[in-house]
Amino acid sequence: MSNIIKNSQKNVFNDEIIERKNKFFNMKKKGLILPDRFKKNDNLKKISEKYYNKNIDELKILNIYVAISGRMIQRRIMGKAAFCILQDIEGKIQIYVNEKKISSNLYNDHFKKWDLGDILGVTGLLFKTKTGELSIYCDNINILSKSLKPLPNKFHGLSNQEIRYRKRYLDLISNNKIYKIFRYRSDIITKIRNFMIQNNFLEVETPMLHRIPGGANARPFITYHNEINASMYLRIAPELYLKQLIIGGFERIFELNRNFRNEGISSRHNPEFTMMEAYIAYSNYEDMMQFTEKMLKDITTLIFKNNKIIFDKYEFDFSQPFHRLTMKNAILQFNKHITLSDLQDFKKITLFAESIGIKIEKKWGIGHIENEIFEKTVEKKLIQPTFITEYPIEVSPLARRNDINQNIADRFELFIAGYEIANGFSELNDAEDQKNRFLKQIKQSYKEKNENMFYDEDYIEALKYGLPPTSGLGIGIDRLIMILTNQTSIRDVILFPTLRSLKK
Repeated sequence: MSNIIKNSQKNVFNDEIIERKNKFFNMKKKGLILPDRFKKNDNLKKISEKYYNKNIDELKILNIYVAISGRMIQRRIMGKAAFCILQDIEGKIQIYVNEKKISSNLYNDHFKKWDLGDILGVTGLLFKTKTGELSIYCDNINILSKSLKPLPNKFHGLSNQEIRYRKRYLDLISNNKIYKIFRYRSDIITKIRNFMIQNNFLEVETPMLHRIPGGANARPFITYHNEINASMYLRIAPELYLKQLIIGGFERIFELNRNFRNEGISSRHNPEFTMMEAYIAYSNYEDMMQFTEKMLKDITTLIFKNNKIIFDKYEFDFSQPFHRLTMKNAILQFNKHITLSDLQDFKKITLFAESIGIKIEKKWGIGHIENEIFEKTVEKKLIQPTFITEYPIEVSPLARRNDINQNIADRFELFIAGYEIANGFSELNDAEDQKNRFLKQIKQSYKEKNENMFYDEDYIEALKYGLPPTSGLGIGIDRLIMILTNQTSIRDVILFPTLRSLKK
């Protein structure tokens, strides 16, 4: 589009804003006071659902009187009568406005001067037009709020993705599908919470501000508490606090809340995100895998009335058993030219990793390299719901060692459509082992000048009192909602995603 056309549209837009402001000024000058309430007796979706199938004669007999409100998005004036469309968050309806019915003053001096985008309150009888459109025969109409700016669809809709995210209110006004996504989000979170409570979990709340960031290897956001003269960190994970509650005697707990990680922004990552973490005392990671699978199957059935989900170009049947693969077997399945012995030989696994573009760091052992190969060559190919087990202990600092093979952890991750959805493991409850792992991480972080590693003495102190055998689970709620609502960007399931600053 040429600059001349853009400037022309901008001038028209600005002229309309000035005109609307002048209208509103004159309306107030003549005594307009916008009401502080409007009593409505139904919303547009319910009205449509109740009466859509009624014919003209049936509606006359029923004599349904409604009081509704909404934003005027269309209007067609035909002399002394007009049709307009009112829209609320869930639906829309046609309003028939007649000068004789509402008075000449209200029709000519008010209604005709209102603009698209204005929020109106309407009362009247339901009827159907000759073409069969459910409508309201208006007997009174009032302006409830003035829109000083034109709606975006007046200029070809809200197609700019960046504007959609920055001005979500315009996105919601312009596209009812956006509301449906976030309605589903609310339903999914509610169903998860209810499922946990019905399975005898207690919901708890742990601090958002931490003295020491822990529970995950991630860069934290840092703030400062003036009263106690100390740096504080927005939590990257609630894990260590939740396990202290298990030590204290709780047996089934969960927390569904926000975590914050001062890292990259992408279609899969938002620095502020929603997680659910859950812990079950006296259980192991295999129990938690079964629980996770059951929860996801039950929730999809409750919300979508069946177990089949469409995401992007894939279809998932959640009624089928989830696949299970060890990390090594998954790597071998998707890398046919290497063998199990290659994965167990440091020199061979290093050469293979380098051949596919992985930059090996000095501190890495075989397990860490194996995990990098998995992430590079396998992760995005795990389309159907798949549990990956037998993670290297090197990349599982809070997980229990396997009894038979001390080099792997009793841990799983769940992948769907190439996305990591959940992470769980049998919790490490050996205080000395946990202390040594923390110290090893700290020692390595000093070498790398990594300021994100801290020794959590309080957690080690708590562990010394005894953590029962426990399994833990973390589910990325935003990613799960992406898949269940068929959205390929995390920004489309977060109402106000984090965005880069606009260049001035």
